[in-house]
Amino acid sequence: MAGMSVATLIQVAPLLPVETSILLRGEAGIGKSKIMRQIARLIALKEKIEDFEFIDRRLSQMSEGDMIGLPSTDGEVTRFNPPEFVKRACTKPCVLFLDELNRATPEVMQAAFQLVLDRELNGWKLHEKTRVFSAINMGSKYTINDMDPALLDRFWAIDLEPTLEDWVTWAKGEGDIDPLIIDFCMQNPKLLDTPHDAAPGEIVPSRRSYEFVDHGLKAAGCIDNPEHPLFYPICLGFLGAPATIAFVGFAKTVDNQVSGKDILDNYPKFKAKIAKLGQEKVNACNEKLVEHCTKNLKTLTDKQGANLNAYMKDIPGELRVALWSKLTQGSGAANLDLAKAVHDHCVDLILDVFGENQEAITAALAAANGEQVKPAASEKKTKK
Repeated sequence: MAGMSVATLIQVAPLLPVETSILLRGEAGIGKSKIMRQIARLIALKEKIEDFEFIDRRLSQMSEGDMIGLPSTDGEVTRFNPPEFVKRACTKPCVLFLDELNRATPEVMQAAFQLVLDRELNGWKLHEKTRVFSAINMGSKYTINDMDPALLDRFWAIDLEPTLEDWVTWAKGEGDIDPLIIDFCMQNPKLLDTPHDAAPGEIVPSRRSYEFVDHGLKAAGCIDNPEHPLFYPICLGFLGAPATIAFVGFAKTVDNQVSGKDILDNYPKFKAKIAKLGQEKVNACNEKLVEHCTKNLKTLTDKQGANLNAYMKDIPGELRVALWSKLTQGSGAANLDLAKAVHDHCVDLILDVFGENQEAITAALAAANGEQVKPAASEKKTKK
Protein backbone atom coordinates (compact mmCIF):
# COMPACT_ATOMS: atom_id res chain seq x y z
CA MET A 1 0.00 0.00 0.00
CA ALA A 2 1.38 3.35 -1.01
CA GLY A 3 2.08 5.85 1.73
CA MET A 4 0.19 9.10 2.15
CA SER A 5 1.29 12.47 3.49
CA VAL A 6 -0.59 14.30 6.23
CA ALA A 7 -1.46 17.14 3.85
CA THR A 8 -3.21 14.72 1.48
CA LEU A 9 -4.88 12.81 4.31
CA ILE A 10 -6.54 15.86 5.84
CA GLN A 11 -7.85 16.85 2.41
CA VAL A 12 -9.39 13.46 1.65
CA ALA A 13 -10.57 12.10 5.01
CA PRO A 14 -13.27 14.71 5.80
CA LEU A 15 -14.88 14.03 2.40
CA LEU A 16 -15.43 10.32 3.01
CA PRO A 17 -18.98 9.08 3.75
CA VAL A 18 -19.88 8.87 7.43
CA GLU A 19 -20.17 5.08 7.29
CA THR A 20 -16.57 4.77 6.03
CA SER A 21 -14.24 3.95 8.91
CA ILE A 22 -10.66 5.22 8.72
CA LEU A 23 -7.57 3.23 9.70
CA LEU A 24 -4.15 4.86 9.98
CA ARG A 25 -1.11 2.60 9.93
CA GLY A 26 2.35 3.87 10.74
CA GLU A 27 5.31 4.14 13.07
CA ALA A 28 4.90 5.15 16.70
CA GLY A 29 5.51 8.81 17.51
CA ILE A 30 4.44 10.30 14.16
CA GLY A 31 1.31 11.91 15.60
CA LYS A 32 -1.48 9.60 14.44
CA SER A 33 -3.87 10.52 17.26
CA LYS A 34 -3.21 14.27 16.82
CA ILE A 35 -3.91 13.96 13.11
CA MET A 36 -7.17 12.13 13.84
CA ARG A 37 -8.22 14.97 16.15
CA GLN A 38 -7.43 17.48 13.42
CA ILE A 39 -9.57 15.54 10.95
CA ALA A 40 -12.39 15.45 13.50
CA ARG A 41 -12.27 19.25 13.81
CA LEU A 42 -12.40 19.61 10.03
CA ILE A 43 -15.41 17.28 9.84
CA ALA A 44 -17.17 19.28 12.55
CA LEU A 45 -16.63 22.47 10.55
CA LYS A 46 -17.72 20.85 7.30
CA GLU A 47 -20.86 19.31 8.84
CA LYS A 48 -21.51 22.35 11.08
CA ILE A 49 -21.63 20.21 14.22
CA GLU A 50 -21.02 22.33 17.30
CA ASP A 51 -20.55 19.56 19.89
CA PHE A 52 -18.48 16.92 18.09
CA GLU A 53 -16.72 14.96 20.81
CA PHE A 54 -13.55 12.96 20.20
CA ILE A 55 -13.81 9.73 22.23
CA ASP A 56 -10.35 8.17 22.50
CA ARG A 57 -10.08 4.56 23.70
CA ARG A 58 -6.88 2.47 23.91
CA LEU A 59 -8.08 -1.02 23.02
CA SER A 60 -4.85 -2.59 24.29
CA GLN A 61 -5.89 -1.57 27.81
CA MET A 62 -9.43 -2.95 27.59
CA SER A 63 -10.98 -6.28 28.50
CA GLU A 64 -14.04 -7.82 26.87
CA GLY A 65 -16.31 -6.36 29.55
CA ASP A 66 -14.82 -2.89 29.09
CA MET A 67 -15.75 -3.03 25.42
CA ILE A 68 -19.15 -4.77 25.28
CA GLY A 69 -20.47 -3.82 28.72
CA LEU A 70 -22.02 -5.97 31.44
CA PRO A 71 -25.27 -7.97 31.44
CA SER A 72 -28.37 -7.17 33.45
CA THR A 73 -31.68 -9.02 33.79
CA ASP A 74 -35.26 -8.02 34.45
CA GLY A 75 -36.09 -11.50 35.71
CA GLU A 76 -37.06 -12.84 32.32
CA VAL A 77 -34.38 -11.88 29.85
CA THR A 78 -30.73 -10.77 29.96
CA ARG A 79 -29.46 -7.68 28.16
CA PHE A 80 -26.07 -6.06 27.88
CA ASN A 81 -25.68 -2.56 29.23
CA PRO A 82 -23.23 -0.75 26.95
CA PRO A 83 -20.12 0.98 28.29
CA GLU A 84 -20.63 4.68 28.89
CA PHE A 85 -18.49 5.72 25.88
CA VAL A 86 -20.46 3.48 23.50
CA LYS A 87 -23.73 4.98 24.72
CA ARG A 88 -22.35 8.48 24.09
CA ALA A 89 -21.37 7.47 20.53
CA CYS A 90 -24.92 6.21 20.00
CA THR A 91 -26.80 9.18 21.41
CA LYS A 92 -24.91 12.09 19.81
CA PRO A 93 -22.51 12.68 16.89
CA CYS A 94 -18.85 12.14 17.72
CA VAL A 95 -15.65 10.49 16.57
CA LEU A 96 -15.08 7.11 18.20
CA PHE A 97 -11.32 6.59 18.01
CA LEU A 98 -10.28 2.96 18.59
CA ASP A 99 -6.52 3.24 19.07
CA GLU A 100 -4.04 0.33 19.15
CA LEU A 101 -6.56 -1.99 17.51
CA ASN A 102 -3.93 -4.62 16.67
CA ARG A 103 -2.83 -4.82 20.31
CA ALA A 104 -6.30 -5.74 21.54
CA THR A 105 -7.41 -9.20 22.67
CA PRO A 106 -9.37 -11.26 20.12
CA GLU A 107 -12.61 -10.63 22.07
CA VAL A 108 -12.12 -6.86 22.03
CA MET A 109 -11.20 -7.04 18.34
CA GLN A 110 -14.47 -8.83 17.57
CA ALA A 111 -16.45 -6.10 19.34
CA ALA A 112 -14.55 -3.49 17.32
CA PHE A 113 -15.35 -5.50 14.20
CA GLN A 114 -19.08 -5.10 14.86
CA LEU A 115 -18.71 -1.34 15.38
CA VAL A 116 -16.77 -0.95 12.16
CA LEU A 117 -18.85 -3.35 10.07
CA ASP A 118 -22.39 -2.87 11.37
CA ARG A 119 -22.04 0.47 13.20
CA GLU A 120 -23.62 -1.09 16.27
CA LEU A 121 -22.73 -3.14 19.33
CA ASN A 122 -25.15 -5.60 20.95
CA GLY A 123 -28.15 -3.79 19.53
CA TRP A 124 -26.91 -0.27 20.29
CA LYS A 125 -26.63 1.61 17.00
CA LEU A 126 -24.15 4.44 16.52
CA HIS A 127 -25.54 7.92 15.90
CA GLU A 128 -26.03 8.53 12.18
CA LYS A 129 -23.27 11.19 12.21
CA THR A 130 -20.80 9.32 14.43
CA ARG A 131 -17.53 8.38 12.74
CA VAL A 132 -15.27 5.44 13.59
CA PHE A 133 -11.51 6.00 13.38
CA SER A 134 -8.70 3.64 14.31
CA ALA A 135 -4.89 3.61 14.32
CA ILE A 136 -2.24 0.92 14.61
CA ASN A 137 1.54 0.68 14.72
CA MET A 138 3.12 -1.44 12.03
CA GLY A 139 6.41 -3.33 11.93
CA SER A 140 8.26 -6.29 13.40
CA LYS A 141 9.58 -4.25 16.35
CA TYR A 142 6.08 -3.89 17.84
CA THR A 143 4.23 -6.49 19.89
CA ILE A 144 1.05 -6.70 17.84
CA ASN A 145 -1.63 -9.15 16.75
CA ASP A 146 -2.48 -9.95 13.14
CA MET A 147 -5.63 -8.22 11.95
CA ASP A 148 -8.41 -10.32 10.46
CA PRO A 149 -8.48 -9.61 6.69
CA ALA A 150 -12.26 -9.30 6.93
CA LEU A 151 -11.83 -6.52 9.50
CA LEU A 152 -9.12 -4.75 7.52
CA ASP A 153 -11.32 -4.90 4.43
CA ARG A 154 -13.96 -2.76 6.17
CA PHE A 155 -11.64 0.23 6.58
CA TRP A 156 -10.38 2.99 4.36
CA ALA A 157 -6.83 2.06 5.34
CA ILE A 158 -3.72 4.05 4.53
CA ASP A 159 -0.07 3.89 5.49
CA LEU A 160 0.77 7.28 6.92
CA GLU A 161 4.14 8.62 5.80
CA PRO A 162 4.29 12.23 7.05
CA THR A 163 6.76 14.47 5.29
CA LEU A 164 9.14 16.98 6.84
CA GLU A 165 6.87 19.73 5.52
CA ASP A 166 3.89 18.15 7.31
CA TRP A 167 5.71 18.33 10.64
CA VAL A 168 7.04 21.86 10.08
CA THR A 169 3.54 23.11 9.23
CA TRP A 170 2.18 21.59 12.44
CA ALA A 171 5.15 22.74 14.54
CA LYS A 172 4.84 26.38 13.40
CA GLY A 173 1.07 26.37 13.86
CA GLU A 174 -0.84 24.20 16.28
CA GLY A 175 2.28 22.72 17.86
CA ASP A 176 3.80 26.12 18.71
CA ILE A 177 7.26 24.52 18.78
CA ASP A 178 10.23 26.80 19.45
CA PRO A 179 11.94 28.01 16.22
CA LEU A 180 15.27 26.57 17.41
CA ILE A 181 13.86 23.04 17.36
CA ILE A 182 12.13 23.62 14.03
CA ASP A 183 15.36 24.94 12.47
CA PHE A 184 17.30 21.92 13.75
CA CYS A 185 14.80 19.43 12.33
CA MET A 186 14.65 21.25 8.99
CA GLN A 187 18.43 21.09 8.68
CA ASN A 188 18.68 17.53 10.07
CA PRO A 189 15.64 15.70 8.66
CA LYS A 190 17.21 12.27 9.26
CA LEU A 191 17.04 12.95 13.00
CA LEU A 192 13.33 13.80 12.96
CA ASP A 193 12.04 10.22 12.78
CA THR A 194 12.93 7.03 14.61
CA PRO A 195 15.80 5.17 12.87
CA HIS A 196 14.73 1.87 11.29
CA ASP A 197 17.76 0.12 12.77
CA ALA A 198 17.16 1.29 16.36
CA ALA A 199 17.84 -1.40 18.95
CA PRO A 200 14.95 -2.54 21.19
CA GLY A 201 14.71 -0.28 24.23
CA GLU A 202 17.04 2.35 22.77
CA ILE A 203 16.04 5.99 23.35
CA VAL A 204 15.69 7.52 19.91
CA PRO A 205 14.08 10.68 18.49
CA SER A 206 10.61 10.85 17.00
CA ARG A 207 8.30 13.64 15.93
CA ARG A 208 6.53 13.30 19.25
CA SER A 209 9.76 13.44 21.28
CA TYR A 210 10.66 16.87 19.85
CA GLU A 211 7.34 18.14 21.17
CA PHE A 212 8.32 16.79 24.61
CA VAL A 213 11.75 18.44 24.33
CA ASP A 214 10.04 21.74 23.56
CA HIS A 215 7.74 21.43 26.59
CA GLY A 216 10.57 20.28 28.87
CA LEU A 217 12.99 23.05 27.95
CA LYS A 218 10.30 25.70 28.20
CA ALA A 219 9.19 24.40 31.61
CA ALA A 220 12.80 24.54 32.83
CA GLY A 221 13.19 28.05 31.44
CA CYS A 222 16.25 27.21 29.36
CA ILE A 223 14.94 26.91 25.79
CA ASP A 224 17.08 29.92 24.83
CA ASN A 225 20.18 28.86 26.78
CA PRO A 226 21.95 25.69 25.55
CA GLU A 227 24.70 26.33 28.13
CA HIS A 228 22.23 25.81 30.96
CA PRO A 229 23.10 22.69 33.04
CA LEU A 230 19.61 21.26 32.50
CA PHE A 231 19.50 21.73 28.71
CA TYR A 232 21.48 18.60 27.81
CA PRO A 233 19.90 16.14 30.29
CA ILE A 234 16.36 17.19 29.38
CA CYS A 235 17.09 16.52 25.71
CA LEU A 236 18.90 13.29 26.48
CA GLY A 237 15.87 11.69 28.12
CA PHE A 238 13.69 12.35 25.07
CA LEU A 239 16.08 12.09 22.11
CA GLY A 240 18.87 9.75 23.15
CA ALA A 241 22.58 10.52 23.03
CA PRO A 242 23.35 10.89 19.27
CA ALA A 243 20.45 13.25 18.51
CA THR A 244 20.99 15.20 21.73
CA ILE A 245 24.67 15.79 20.97
CA ALA A 246 23.75 17.02 17.50
CA PHE A 247 20.94 19.25 18.78
CA VAL A 248 22.94 20.82 21.61
CA GLY A 249 25.84 21.47 19.24
CA PHE A 250 23.44 23.08 16.80
CA ALA A 251 21.92 25.25 19.54
CA LYS A 252 25.36 26.50 20.59
CA THR A 253 26.46 27.62 17.15
CA VAL A 254 26.58 31.35 16.51
CA ASP A 255 23.97 31.38 13.80
CA ASN A 256 21.31 29.77 15.96
CA GLN A 257 21.51 32.10 18.95
CA VAL A 258 19.69 34.96 17.23
CA SER A 259 15.91 35.05 17.59
CA GLY A 260 13.38 37.41 16.08
CA LYS A 261 12.99 39.04 19.47
CA ASP A 262 16.77 39.54 19.68
CA ILE A 263 16.80 41.41 16.38
CA LEU A 264 13.85 43.60 17.17
CA ASP A 265 14.70 44.45 20.78
CA ASN A 266 18.50 44.53 20.75
CA TYR A 267 19.86 44.43 17.20
CA PRO A 268 23.20 46.21 17.92
CA LYS A 269 24.17 43.35 20.26
CA PHE A 270 23.64 40.75 17.52
CA LYS A 271 24.77 42.79 14.52
CA ALA A 272 28.23 41.17 14.39
CA LYS A 273 26.80 37.64 14.57
CA ILE A 274 24.32 38.27 11.78
CA ALA A 275 27.06 39.80 9.63
CA LYS A 276 28.83 36.41 9.64
CA LEU A 277 25.82 34.53 8.31
CA GLY A 278 25.28 33.36 4.77
CA GLN A 279 22.18 34.35 2.82
CA GLU A 280 20.30 31.16 3.72
CA LYS A 281 20.79 31.75 7.45
CA VAL A 282 19.84 35.41 7.13
CA ASN A 283 16.64 34.27 5.46
CA ALA A 284 16.04 32.01 8.49
CA CYS A 285 16.46 35.10 10.70
CA ASN A 286 13.85 36.84 8.57
CA GLU A 287 11.42 33.98 9.18
CA LYS A 288 11.99 34.19 12.93
CA LEU A 289 11.48 37.94 12.82
CA VAL A 290 8.20 37.66 10.90
CA GLU A 291 6.94 34.96 13.24
CA HIS A 292 7.82 36.99 16.34
CA CYS A 293 6.18 40.16 15.00
CA THR A 294 2.96 38.57 13.77
CA LYS A 295 2.46 36.38 16.83
CA ASN A 296 3.42 38.79 19.59
CA LEU A 297 3.16 42.43 18.48
CA LYS A 298 0.36 44.83 17.65
CA THR A 299 2.72 47.57 16.49
CA LEU A 300 6.37 48.68 16.87
CA THR A 301 7.92 50.94 19.47
CA ASP A 302 10.36 53.57 18.25
CA LYS A 303 13.26 51.44 19.47
CA GLN A 304 11.94 48.34 17.70
CA GLY A 305 11.35 50.34 14.54
CA ALA A 306 14.91 51.68 14.64
CA ASN A 307 16.30 48.16 15.17
CA LEU A 308 14.23 46.80 12.29
CA ASN A 309 15.49 49.62 10.07
CA ALA A 310 19.11 48.94 11.04
CA TYR A 311 18.70 45.20 10.43
CA MET A 312 17.06 45.65 7.06
CA LYS A 313 19.77 48.11 6.02
CA ASP A 314 22.41 45.42 6.68
CA ILE A 315 20.84 42.57 4.71
CA PRO A 316 20.84 42.04 0.92
CA GLY A 317 18.26 43.93 -1.10
CA GLU A 318 16.29 40.88 -2.21
CA LEU A 319 15.99 39.62 1.37
CA ARG A 320 15.02 43.12 2.49
CA VAL A 321 12.16 43.22 0.00
CA ALA A 322 11.06 39.69 0.92
CA LEU A 323 10.96 40.62 4.61
CA TRP A 324 9.04 43.81 3.84
CA SER A 325 6.51 41.84 1.81
CA LYS A 326 5.86 39.32 4.58
CA LEU A 327 5.46 42.02 7.21
CA THR A 328 3.14 44.20 5.13
CA GLN A 329 1.45 42.00 2.53
CA GLY A 330 1.78 38.52 4.04
CA SER A 331 0.76 37.41 7.54
CA GLY A 332 1.68 40.85 8.91
CA ALA A 333 -1.02 42.48 6.78
CA ALA A 334 -3.66 40.95 9.07
CA ASN A 335 -2.53 43.55 11.62
CA LEU A 336 -2.85 46.90 9.89
CA ASP A 337 -1.20 48.84 12.72
CA LEU A 338 1.87 46.61 12.55
CA ALA A 339 2.06 46.92 8.75
CA LYS A 340 1.84 50.72 8.97
CA ALA A 341 4.54 50.81 11.66
CA VAL A 342 6.86 48.79 9.43
CA HIS A 343 6.12 51.22 6.61
CA ASP A 344 6.82 54.28 8.75
CA HIS A 345 10.20 53.02 9.93
CA CYS A 346 11.50 51.19 6.87
CA VAL A 347 9.91 52.40 3.64
CA ASP A 348 13.05 54.43 2.80
CA LEU A 349 15.06 51.20 2.59
CA ILE A 350 12.58 49.65 0.18
CA LEU A 351 12.61 52.73 -2.01
CA ASP A 352 16.40 52.53 -1.98
CA VAL A 353 16.19 49.02 -3.45
CA PHE A 354 13.68 50.07 -6.10
CA GLY A 355 15.55 53.22 -7.02
CA GLU A 356 13.62 56.13 -8.49
CA ASN A 357 11.04 54.12 -10.43
CA GLN A 358 7.76 55.81 -9.57
CA GLU A 359 5.57 52.76 -10.12
CA ALA A 360 7.76 50.67 -7.82
CA ILE A 361 7.54 53.39 -5.17
CA THR A 362 3.76 53.51 -5.56
CA ALA A 363 3.58 49.73 -5.16
CA ALA A 364 5.69 49.82 -2.01
CA LEU A 365 3.49 52.50 -0.48
CA ALA A 366 0.32 50.68 -1.53
CA ALA A 367 1.59 47.46 0.02
CA ALA A 368 1.92 49.18 3.38
CA ASN A 369 -1.77 50.06 3.18
CA GLY A 370 -2.87 46.58 2.18
CA GLU A 371 -3.56 47.46 -1.45
CA GLN A 372 -2.71 45.20 -4.36
CA VAL A 373 -0.94 47.69 -6.67
CA LYS A 374 2.14 46.26 -8.37
CA PRO A 375 4.72 47.85 -10.64
CA ALA A 376 4.85 46.82 -14.27
CA ALA A 377 7.39 44.06 -14.62
CA SER A 378 8.83 45.58 -17.78
CA GLU A 379 9.55 48.92 -16.12
CA LYS A 380 10.72 47.73 -12.70
CA LYS A 381 14.30 48.73 -11.90
CA THR A 382 16.11 46.94 -9.16
CA LYS A 383 19.12 48.57 -7.61
CA LYS A 384 21.99 46.15 -7.24
